[in-house]
Amino acid sequence: MSDTLARRSGLTHRQIIAWRNGVFVVFAMCGVGLASWMARTPAIKEALGISTAEMGVLIFGLAAGSIFGLMVSSHLIARFGARHVMVACMVAIPVGFAIAGFGVTAHAAFWIVIVGLAIFGFSMGLCDVAMNLSGAVNERVLGRTIMPVFHAFFSFGTMVGAGIGALAELAHVPLSLQTAVIGALTLAAGVWGALATQSENVLRESDGGAGDAAVDGWRSRLAVWKDPRTLLIGLIVLGMAFAEGSANDWLALASVEGHGADKPTGAIVFGIFVTAMTVGRLTGPRLLDRYGRVPVLRASAALAGFGLLVFIFVPVLWIAVVGVILWGLGSALGFPTGMSAAADDPRTAAARVSAVAMIGYCAFLVGPPAIGFLGQHFGLLHALLLVLILIVVAGVASGAARDPSKV
Repeated sequence: MSDTLARRSGLTHRQIIAWRNGVFVVFAMCGVGLASWMARTPAIKEALGISTAEMGVLIFGLAAGSIFGLMVSSHLIARFGARHVMVACMVAIPVGFAIAGFGVTAHAAFWIVIVGLAIFGFSMGLCDVAMNLSGAVNERVLGRTIMPVFHAFFSFGTMVGAGIGALAELAHVPLSLQTAVIGALTLAAGVWGALATQSENVLRESDGGAGDAAVDGWRSRLAVWKDPRTLLIGLIVLGMAFAEGSANDWLALASVEGHGADKPTGAIVFGIFVTAMTVGRLTGPRLLDRYGRVPVLRASAALAGFGLLVFIFVPVLWIAVVGVILWGLGSALGFPTGMSAAADDPRTAAARVSAVAMIGYCAFLVGPPAIGFLGQHFGLLHALLLVLILIVVAGVASGAARDPSKV
């Protein structure tokens, strides 16, 4: 731990560790909720009787809600603080989840499902910025790379969620019951985790109270969009968010429709992807501390791109699964490293994290309908070539993530 920064923060060691653990829990619960839903996309598509393109529209509801949450995130965080925003999100997520689950169970409620997913997505997008900001500040106070581990806990959550989805599919559990149980768990554990965190203002105060008063104004928060580094870091996050998000949205279904797997196997393949991401995020901090952000990000993009090509073009399922593992490992570090890079300057951390996350979440906004449309005409596997293009863009833009304090 950085003793000087930790001492200036005015927090005890116990408070800092409790803060870290609280962020772990919030990340994990977001992962559980998202993956438990995505693992059952084949069953959702079947229950609603919709096409692949319409499935893309359905997922668009989740993405659109997320984008709106990101758009207002820096302003809400400036007004109420990241801690209070996370608490509110941990209450709202189960509400949206329950509405969407009810809509699927009703078998004829396409628009009810979209409304539920929009609420769920809004809360997730808002929470994404708040928990990444809180995690980045905690990382600075700890004095070592830990952001990928926070995201590993999101991946732990997705592993649990994918497992719940696969078991629920095998046992024919109604989606409404599944969402009710996951919602209750999110409410209890998520609120507890959020309450354990500390104010993000600790970082500006511990850096000598250098907070420029202008950063509190909405014009100054919007001004970060003029900085080329913000946009380039956003491209890194965009490409890797697309790599991760396309798997969340389509991997289970692509395994079923593209490789001939049954629905439980499709859920398991998705679980393998999130497990690979978890391993990548747990081992990532050591690689980042040893080699630096830029070389690791470039290698990650190459690995993710190669794995995706294997999944798309190799017709043998077990070899395609090897590609899924490489795809997951390569996708692991892009988003968390981008969030750390966005938070390098404590004066603009909230605004820049919000801007970068908003660019990244364009993957979740544009990706589902785009891949759904392409999948309808060319097949889901070939539609995933769009993901490969953005992975290459992320690799090219990786230089922007260089830590200015280590130059």
